[in-house]
Amino acid sequence: MDKEEALRLILRNAEEVVREEELTALLEEGRAPRAYTGYEPSGKIHMGHMLTVSKLLDLQRAGFKIVVLLADLHGYLNEKGSLEDVQRTAEMNREAFIALGLDPDETEFVNGSSFQLEEDYMLNVLRLARDTTLNRARRSMDEVSRSLENPKVSQMIYPLMQAMDIAWLDVDLAVGGIDQRKIHMLAREGLPRLGFKAPVCLHTPILLGLDGEKMSSSLGNYISVDDDEDAIKKKIRGAFCPAKVVDGNPVLEIFRYHIFPRFETITIERPEKYGGNLEIESFNALVEVFRRGELHPMDLKNAASSYLEMIIGPVRSRLSEVK
Repeated sequence: MDKEEALRLILRNAEEVVREEELTALLEEGRAPRAYTGYEPSGKIHMGHMLTVSKLLDLQRAGFKIVVLLADLHGYLNEKGSLEDVQRTAEMNREAFIALGLDPDETEFVNGSSFQLEEDYMLNVLRLARDTTLNRARRSMDEVSRSLENPKVSQMIYPLMQAMDIAWLDVDLAVGGIDQRKIHMLAREGLPRLGFKAPVCLHTPILLGLDGEKMSSSLGNYISVDDDEDAIKKKIRGAFCPAKVVDGNPVLEIFRYHIFPRFETITIERPEKYGGNLEIESFNALVEVFRRGELHPMDLKNAASSYLEMIIGPVRSRLSEVK
């Protein structure tokens, strides 16, 4: 793959890259750069996780070495359960990510607790703490913590550890949702002052919930990898998807961020009396067909359900085998 094609693939569906010229320079070095995403272990792997996994797959195709941090200590610090419970969840998450397409032979999976308790690592976290104001640490956690009205000291350590993870794992490119931006900027500014390189940062968008509002576990407006086929169909059937409306349409988002990155062409099945099957070769083509009213929302939803099941079904199967 040439540099231009690799860059196009890396930037596909990205919200931003900081900075593109640094990313281009990485591609010109003639080696396999290291890209990483850290996942706080979660009992519900959902479409937000799937989006960053898709981006890691793009990066793998573009020649990057992929590192996945299963951030068990971060989950413990962020009050996601006992350390033992979080570590069990991390192992299940690893299996889910493999089923979503990350080749275990080509992907480096690392538990945070395997290095974050080492003396040198913690000393460097403390060095970074001396160089970071409390307000900066708190702002860095605003988007990712659940209880910052009355934050714990552990939640202020969290962004410092995340920044140091980037250095300790020798990361060239940090990947995360746009909600990780403040932590990544802390890493870009703070790590060079301690003698480490600043990472390039690639951010994916925050997805809409199925109701068109912010995705939220409390609202249940999302699809997770343990939803069965009937649950997927039911959730998609009830999703916000007004005819001819393309902006803020969560069903179209599913095609953009989850389906088209994995399928070059999609088939939308329809009865002959409604125009017969549609073969769509790009997301932009799908948008135009829907905008013109040539595709009914229910046909779009049925196709979304079918393709999501192709993606999620193997994950359910793998998780059921290892439980």
